Amino acid sequence: LSSRAHLTTRVSRKKAMSSLGDKHGATGINPKKLTYEEQVKLSAEAPNLGVHIANRLVELGCTTAFAVPGDFNLLLLDQLLKHPQLQMAWCCNELNAGYAADGYARKKGIGCCVVTFSVGGFSALNAIAGAMSEDLPVQVISGVPNSNDYAQNRVLHHTTGMTNPASGGFNQQLRCFKEVTCYQATLNHVEDAHRLIDEAISAALVRKKPAYIEVCCNLADATHPSFTRPPVPYMLPHAHTNPNSCQAAVDAVGEVLDKAIKPVLLAGPRLRHGHERDAFLELAQSSKYAVAIQPDAKGMVPEDLEGFIGLYWGSISWPCVCEIVESADVVVCCGTVWTDYSTVGYSLLLRPDHIINVGDHRVTVKSGATYGCITSEHFLSALAKRVKPNPTAVTAFQRMSTPMPPPERQGPNEQLQVKVLFKHIQEMLTPNTCVLSEVGDSWFNTQKLRLPRGCAYEMQMRYGSIGWSVGATLGYAAACAPSVYDIKACDISQLSGTEGMHQGKEATEQPNRQAVMAESQHTRVISLIGDGSFQMTCQDVSTMLRYGLNPIIFLINNLSYTIEVQIHDGPYNAIMNWDYEGMVKCLNNGQGRLWTAKVQTEEQLEDAIAKATNEHKNHLCFIEVIVDRDDCSKELLEWGTRVGAANGRPHSPH
Repeated sequence: LSSRAHLTTRVSRKKAMSSLGDKHGATGINPKKLTYEEQVKLSAEAPNLGVHIANRLVELGCTTAFAVPGDFNLLLLDQLLKHPQLQMAWCCNELNAGYAADGYARKKGIGCCVVTFSVGGFSALNAIAGAMSEDLPVQVISGVPNSNDYAQNRVLHHTTGMTNPASGGFNQQLRCFKEVTCYQATLNHVEDAHRLIDEAISAALVRKKPAYIEVCCNLADATHPSFTRPPVPYMLPHAHTNPNSCQAAVDAVGEVLDKAIKPVLLAGPRLRHGHERDAFLELAQSSKYAVAIQPDAKGMVPEDLEGFIGLYWGSISWPCVCEIVESADVVVCCGTVWTDYSTVGYSLLLRPDHIINVGDHRVTVKSGATYGCITSEHFLSALAKRVKPNPTAVTAFQRMSTPMPPPERQGPNEQLQVKVLFKHIQEMLTPNTCVLSEVGDSWFNTQKLRLPRGCAYEMQMRYGSIGWSVGATLGYAAACAPSVYDIKACDISQLSGTEGMHQGKEATEQPNRQAVMAESQHTRVISLIGDGSFQMTCQDVSTMLRYGLNPIIFLINNLSYTIEVQIHDGPYNAIMNWDYEGMVKCLNNGQGRLWTAKVQTEEQLEDAIAKATNEHKNHLCFIEVIVDRDDCSKELLEWGTRVGAANGRPHSPH
């Protein structure tokens, strides 16, 4: 490892990589690894920079890269294609390639997108900013101009026309990515490429943020002695904990918890990665405290865990959860992130002097004493051995809480209601499913779902980019494929044409949905996407079809940006209605495995779900759901009102 001098304390690759993976502990694609002799043969045949990058990606478990070709990255793509275990997924645009890498990283622990200079990189910026916000290690690799052009003061295509180094020269893209990545490297000299690549990857994995590498277009096939053998097995620096600081924090927190009457544990989204999550569960099991989750931590804590009480989201929490959390005399917040969205417009009633905050390599006790140089993993594990069981808050919750009855069955010709739609989605969930929720009313409805153990859940809470879900569905579904060979491009000569659904047919007897879904050999993604969001990024449904992926997409058609309607309504929130079912058929053009339906009643929905989970389980299933424009959850109504009020606060001079 050429950056060995910078990595003083290491753990084995096996232990380091066990902290990657998705928040649910899954490993995603796991193709048969090349033997050492096969790696030697590959490196001997193509000992160059591009193949070395491919070697590193595959070694870390990233066996699919999402790319859009452009003239500055074509030679690089040629080299990446030489690796038999790296599948290149060709996307329709760079924004979706970035979103796909985001979705892939949520499952596999690392993602990658490959773009061209400026016209490609700038398009991907929004997606990478989202990955930065969501703590996802996405590797951005961009082809850039010839290394000789940097010193020759020439105006090139795909640039802003500035050549003067004082004005940024050809560095405008790199300077933009500095704002949304944790590390940036320009490979314009092959001699230091090996070191820079390892430093970029290390930074992304250790800091759990995107990193950026740009490769001069004439160097992608450049050779160097450091590339003439399989890479030295990759290792990561082991996160350091000061044992004295950790022990002092455990003693201080333990003393507070010993005196607590109704302590509560609150899990946040920064428990996504590896050992922190395991240590949190160890603490939950030993303490017997009530356990609540933030919205974007859903899926990180098993919902059948003893003491689990549900979602804490201020005034729109699960029934009785807000009262339990906000009345607790001590709330241990682990990996929490507080934004205007997660605080419902800053309306929480949590008192800072009741909070013990664990995260960011420090522990803060009730806004007072702070103990630094401590990893969450080490602290939570040590605290689990120190605390005494106290189920008081759990008992209080059980006394207060009453199960909510499911919605009643609708009439044969009654327009489908959103709450009835999600009643049937609940019945689809198994350990082999992942719920992926787009920004909008789907957030609030999917938060009410009860996830069986092993069922995954994803949302983009902190960044909240409308349109994220289409690309993320592509990436997550690719990561769920059982083998890299299962996402190779479709042989169109072997595929049947698109199948439609006859809407007049009455619903037939439905099979057990959980049993049908459980038969799947790999996780199947169930995506809930609004019509406004879909219009922004719909093109890459064709990429899912191209590579034979089989998510179930529910397109919720209510003719508006519903979440924005509830925050602040206006004529700009109404959208043009599309024939979404016809649109998807057009994208497929009879070449892939696609099955579509358009539903307006509960009976039609039941029939569509039965077919999607049974006879068409190997197809991409697209179900357009027609609902009323004003049919949304009460949680969105309250959340939108409070967030709108927070946005509309009058200016306060400082």
